[in-house]
Amino acid sequence: MTAPGPALSSAELERYARHIVLPEIGIAGQARLARARVLVAGMGGLGSPVALYLAGAGIGTLGLVDHDVVELSNLQRQILHGTATVGQPKVASALARLGDLNDRITLIPHHERITAETVLDLVRGYDIVVDGTDNLATRYLLNDAAVITGKTYVSGAVQGFEGQLGVFHHDGGPCYRCLFPAPPPPGMAPDCAAAGVLGVVPGLIGVMMAAETVKLVLGLGTPLAGEVMILDVLGFGSHRFRVPRDPACPICGIAPADRRLLGGAVATDHVGDAAPDRATLEVGPDDAVRLVAEAGAVLLDVREPGERQICALDGAVAIPLGALAARADTLASDRPIIAFCRSGVRSLAAARMLRARGFADCVSLAGGILAWRERIDPTLAPY
Repeated sequence: MTAPGPALSSAELERYARHIVLPEIGIAGQARLARARVLVAGMGGLGSPVALYLAGAGIGTLGLVDHDVVELSNLQRQILHGTATVGQPKVASALARLGDLNDRITLIPHHERITAETVLDLVRGYDIVVDGTDNLATRYLLNDAAVITGKTYVSGAVQGFEGQLGVFHHDGGPCYRCLFPAPPPPGMAPDCAAAGVLGVVPGLIGVMMAAETVKLVLGLGTPLAGEVMILDVLGFGSHRFRVPRDPACPICGIAPADRRLLGGAVATDHVGDAAPDRATLEVGPDDAVRLVAEAGAVLLDVREPGERQICALDGAVAIPLGALAARADTLASDRPIIAFCRSGVRSLAAARMLRARGFADCVSLAGGILAWRERIDPTLAPY
């Protein structure tokens, strides 16, 4: 298969007719899609709809990367694959399905694990990196590689009945590390195998990731650059919040010549005193109890309402992360704030957001309510 050139054949004119009649796209826009090179990382729940819709849209070159094989438990949500492909490499299964969907595009399989040794060469060959992987280590590697190579990074994640997506390192905007400087401790952020996921959630988020990618290629509309959108399928509500560019970010906040892969750690050797120190952003459960007792600290629960029905901390102020930007002015500015969530990931984002808005005494509860249950109150219901 070869990617089409600038001139569209009669078959391509028919295939993409519904695009071409849109004045915002037309033949010129379809030709631009044909010239685009997009890497889709992960051929699972998110990567399935992403790859299907980008192939259908006529993205000229799609890189498909995954090291895994199809399992029966995948089929509840990973719609690229079928019963007949169980046991096959996901990349091979995807290649067959996408090639049947659109034989006018170039599909480049990468049946491999994304590692620090391979990620830079992998990313360099594409214009946009779309991350549908399900582990944090790979997410950070792809973000760092996108920053180093000057690519836009589209990220999605799902768990339970909730999903989120954002566009990072686009047009001078923040990277993923500006939101989450480093991964949480091992085991604090379970994947969907441990936490479960409603099968349609990755479909919804993946379709939106594909839409963002097409918009980026065509320069249409307003992409989610520097923003994160959270979708709650149970209530079918969505929230968006802005992510400020962190001038002290250890990857995008330093000179291009000094950028290097950080993996799962936050490097401080290039940014000196300006480096984000997690010791100043986080407190453990014991220190949190002391701050509440001695300084009147406010406990800020940034989880979703459904999570609070499972377990909650007495006296906590409840504002979901997606609504925090709009409701930050309701918080007391003269008392310390301790943000918390389930595992400490969302609360770290909340602490960074509130600090950027002038709440200097805002910190995140390290390990979240899971750590609180372990150290302070074992009667809290696990989830």
